[in-house]
Amino acid sequence: MPDSFHNFATNNLYLLSVRHYIKLLGCLWLIHYSCQSFGQNEPGNGKDSIKKELTEVVITGTMKEVSRPESAVPIEVYSHKFFRSNPAPNLFESMQYMNGIRPQLNCSICNTGDIQINGMQGPYTMVLIDGMPIVSGLATVYGLSGIPQSLIERIEVVKGPASTLYGSEAVGGLINIITKKPQAAPLFSADIFSTSWTETNADIAAKWKPGRTIQAITGLNYYNYTLPIDNNKDGMTDMSLQNRISVFNKWDIQRKNNRLFSIAARYVYEDRWGGDTRWKSAFRGGDSIYGESIYTSRWELMGTYQLPFKEDITFQFSANGHDQNSVYGNMVYDGKQNIGFGLLTWNKVINRHQLLIGKSFRYTYYDDNTTATASDDLKSNRPNHMYLPGLFVQDEIRFNDQHKVLLGLRYDLNSIHGNIFSPRLNYKWNSKDKNNIVRISLGNGYRIANVFTEDHASLTGARKVVFQEALQPETSWNGNITYTKKVYAGNGTFINIDAAAFYTYFDNKIIPDYDTDPNKIIYANLDGYGVTRGASLNLDMTFDIGLKILTGITYMDVYNVENNVKTRQLFAENFSGVWNISYTMRSSGIVIDYTGNVYGPMRLPLLSPLDPRKEYSPVWSIQNIQFTKKFKKGFEFYVGVKNLLNWTPNNGNPFIIARANDPFDENVVFDANGNAIATPDNPYGLTFDPTYIYGPNQGMRAFVGVRYSVK
Repeated sequence: MPDSFHNFATNNLYLLSVRHYIKLLGCLWLIHYSCQSFGQNEPGNGKDSIKKELTEVVITGTMKEVSRPESAVPIEVYSHKFFRSNPAPNLFESMQYMNGIRPQLNCSICNTGDIQINGMQGPYTMVLIDGMPIVSGLATVYGLSGIPQSLIERIEVVKGPASTLYGSEAVGGLINIITKKPQAAPLFSADIFSTSWTETNADIAAKWKPGRTIQAITGLNYYNYTLPIDNNKDGMTDMSLQNRISVFNKWDIQRKNNRLFSIAARYVYEDRWGGDTRWKSAFRGGDSIYGESIYTSRWELMGTYQLPFKEDITFQFSANGHDQNSVYGNMVYDGKQNIGFGLLTWNKVINRHQLLIGKSFRYTYYDDNTTATASDDLKSNRPNHMYLPGLFVQDEIRFNDQHKVLLGLRYDLNSIHGNIFSPRLNYKWNSKDKNNIVRISLGNGYRIANVFTEDHASLTGARKVVFQEALQPETSWNGNITYTKKVYAGNGTFINIDAAAFYTYFDNKIIPDYDTDPNKIIYANLDGYGVTRGASLNLDMTFDIGLKILTGITYMDVYNVENNVKTRQLFAENFSGVWNISYTMRSSGIVIDYTGNVYGPMRLPLLSPLDPRKEYSPVWSIQNIQFTKKFKKGFEFYVGVKNLLNWTPNNGNPFIIARANDPFDENVVFDANGNAIATPDNPYGLTFDPTYIYGPNQGMRAFVGVRYSVK
């Protein structure tokens, strides 16, 4: 039944062309005009609603609550409604429609990936949950899945270094996932959908009161995909098969004087595999049929406690454990990582100065079965222990209602690398009516790399990992300027314009070198410098006729210079664009959401001069449409189509996975230097390699779902 359903759905969906899609939208538009309902006002629309949205409180970037217009740090905010316009089983997929943010797939077999901000690779992005550094290290690859979207209130994004407040890993920027407060959450909510690829995703949340002064919310996410599909006919699964469950709990304890006390916990288990469509668990770790199988078990604990003093002193803490048992063909990787984090902050207002002083401590334990944790003589195992105490001070100076300066300095004492300093400077000016805002930011970032926890390519495929030297911390200097313009055009029409220019300079940059030797991935600190520069533009437009448009474009130039040779960075597009267009037909209650993205060419890793695959990706786009019908009493029904253009990376390429027919390189002939030789069986002189991937392998597919909420 699943096979026949999938074939029926796929064959029929292919009949949908862009021309027919445009005609459909046109018909819907004309039908709505004929209803003569444009003059009707809907609750939540209008200028008051717009002002409320723009003055919402944010915490990322300064570690304290402040309205967006007042923040000296530019922050982008995406509400939970944004993610409903194109439902996805995980945040990784949802983030591809945020301007300047791109989920980067690192393996075309197991489909793991990370999040890039403005062209900077995933390890430069720090992902927080409620302000705590939870998703890091091993979790940059596997931990972004399983966060119940029913519990997400909003996501706050800061682009550029934030190491002054958050330390290592916050070089490219921050993504802070803010979960709902139990007091404001619905009594019960559910969001369940399925696709024509037989994917099933369920998000369920419930609020409850375990005690007189305690309110709690529990969320459950379950995702299942177990049908091997090979549309590109290379013998390998187009998408990894996954069975995942995640449970999230959050408790708020009421205290005197409204002091904060909140505790949250999450557990995730995932069984994921990809590879030869004939693979079964009995072949796990063997060399007869190739498969990549990852078992992930992860727990997280985080909390906030405001001390019972007159002064505003707060203690925040988090801890997580990540246990990964994985095989890549016949190579086994077992990794364990435990992280403990504590942060004590004191917020004090003195005249025009708002001081934030913090003391942090971070402990990281890491162990695996690779040489990364082996003793110098490689005869015994030596887990890595890293201690990172830190101290920072931030002073926000308000000169008047139009001028504000934010100064910050952080000092860390890394147990391996020693002293690290991270300064920052932010300046904000706004017009008297606050409809024009200029922000200037300067800052320093640093990152301590752990290759095996951050770069999936170091584990998969036939390439050998080589370290030319002991890797030193990366450092970066970043400057950016942003301009925000608000335009109230009357009749409920509103336009918000955000323009930005950014520049980041890297020292000691760590770049995986795929070019020097096609059989190796070589890691070393760059003997030169790296640059990420560009500009972006965001438009947020709301019209009283029920139309809302979010769109943005980013231009980037990402390159490295070594020995006076400039090289464009791998997997960094030169431009990208996103859009989210929502139209409400008030007469029928139907909401139409049209979402999409477009990416410019990016340089890709080739294995040899004979490799027939394209060195640069084409311009490509993923586009989706969704129709939602809202009923009374909190019930919604939605249907739609993902990837309307049926685009996949193999379009225009002879293959994506090199030597997919010989994943153990049994029929590859090598020369004396270890380089593959062209033979009649291997005319391009390639080895097995799944790292040539820059976009999702899933083609066009339909989806249908229901939502239900009880206040």
